[in-house]
Amino acid sequence: MISVGTSSSVTTSNPFSPALRLLVIPFLVYLAWLLEIFLLAANTGLLEHPEPAGIALYTIVSCILTGMILPILCIRKAFITGAVNMFQIGFRTLHRTILTGSVTGALGFGMILFFNPFGADRIAFANAFLLLLPTAVASVMVCWVLTGTHVQAFFRAGGALLSITTGVVITSLLYATASFVATPSARPESPFFWPVCIGMGAALFFFAVRDVYATVILVAGSGVFAGAGRFDPVYLHGTHPWIYASSLLAIAVLLALHIWLSRNYATIMVPAG
Repeated sequence: MISVGTSSSVTTSNPFSPALRLLVIPFLVYLAWLLEIFLLAANTGLLEHPEPAGIALYTIVSCILTGMILPILCIRKAFITGAVNMFQIGFRTLHRTILTGSVTGALGFGMILFFNPFGADRIAFANAFLLLLPTAVASVMVCWVLTGTHVQAFFRAGGALLSITTGVVITSLLYATASFVATPSARPESPFFWPVCIGMGAALFFFAVRDVYATVILVAGSGVFAGAGRFDPVYLHGTHPWIYASSLLAIAVLLALHIWLSRNYATIMVPAG
């Protein structure tokens, strides 16, 4: 399978080394995103005690500009060199996206029915989920859609087992680090245990299913289950238009990027031999 640009001029030569394109640049994007999480969310305890102006700034700058648009710009370069394609980054056809997202959502809802950390209060879970949704989208885009696929491409010569295993381990640690930075006041005895578990599960899920939206649902839902104790219970019972607006904006931008990629790039099946 190869991805072909349909509206941009494609150059076959690339002056940058594979290490720079596939490792250094994705990790620089990750570091920039991590710094913004620290400055815009961790310093103010934003995800634990949200306020409208902070949520708006954090969503636009960290989650959308750095967490979504910048990775797509980097991925666009990888399309040109053939390092990744639409299948690998998890942007699939509408039919498959709806199917995978629906199945993942249904399984998640089943987990809520039996193991809701807020008891019978499903509104609290929904508010916590929507609060974490923009961060979950950015996490999936930076850790797996960008860094994970590029790490896999860099180690591809070593075979699928080596490339995917390396991608799972590295991206799990990246996600765990970002989760640790985002919630500085929540420090359990083993602060990396649950973030690493969530990262490992999300990485395995992403590389197996290759669907961005389903992985976002998994990451956001797992974040609520793992971090329920750090949310303000009084806050979760209220109605918060800015939380709903930020989550809607994040999903709208993700859909717009998906449509843009689908219109400008196509993954073509090339028969062997």
